[in-house]
Amino acid sequence: MTRPHTPPAAQTTTTAAALGQQDAAAISAACASSASHVAIEIVGQTGSTNADLLARIDTLAGPTLLIAHQQTAGRGRAGRSWLSAPGAALMFSLAWRFKGPLHRMSGLPMAVGVALAETLGSLGVPVQIKWPNDLLRDGAKLAGILVESQTAKRDTDGAIWAVIGVGLNLLMPDQLEAQIGRSVAAAPWLAQMPRQQLVAALLSRLAAVLAEFDDTGFAPFCERWNALHAWHGREVVILDHDQVLQQGRAAGVDAIGRLLLDTSAGRVEVLSGDVSLRLNPASAGAATPNPTLPD
Repeated sequence: MTRPHTPPAAQTTTTAAALGQQDAAAISAACASSASHVAIEIVGQTGSTNADLLARIDTLAGPTLLIAHQQTAGRGRAGRSWLSAPGAALMFSLAWRFKGPLHRMSGLPMAVGVALAETLGSLGVPVQIKWPNDLLRDGAKLAGILVESQTAKRDTDGAIWAVIGVGLNLLMPDQLEAQIGRSVAAAPWLAQMPRQQLVAALLSRLAAVLAEFDDTGFAPFCERWNALHAWHGREVVILDHDQVLQQGRAAGVDAIGRLLLDTSAGRVEVLSGDVSLRLNPASAGAATPNPTLPD
């Protein structure tokens, strides 16, 4: 069974700790067998769940899910801040040990995106994936994924730990959207679900996908990712610190998770790294429909 964990007193209040223990047990009971070995921890407030788990990699006994009701220093890719309001988002990180080596991990954020998108779709919230790590609902960002990797000192067999951070907007208060400064999506239907059931559904699918990814890499997920590709056939630009590196038409991803871009010089493959993908504002052409998506 999943091991509910009472967080250290320094991380949360007594009330939150009691609530966390109760919620962890409920999540455990609702999880599929794929997640039966995952330890579940819940804290009332922390800086960053990703940072907390990365700091504990050397002492983790196995896969660990850390959920925070509030994060005060949540992070996205390239050090960007993740803004949220208490109770308005589901925020968690999952630490998972992979066999490695590191170069096999390049498609992991995309596999995680597939797991989350398929789960949300099964719960009545259809989404698409923006390469490499965002989930979009009606074209606006609903969720973000941050994957960070680290080697434990005790591991001498090439194993790699990944900490997978997820922020999922459930509600979007006007004040928070104004603070973010752009249109973002929310999923009020999910906010009405018992939070334990929502977490259990996401964790169960994530655990199954991570176990498969550890054995196979990203290749088996490629077709599923392309079926969920938000900007298929759209003119896009690849940016690095606001400098344009490439521009062309997005054509999906390949078997290791690289973005395929059809440019004037031919097809190129783009690794994620810290680059950003944006629609090309200079293009007024209509998008090419994704043949794998329903009209």
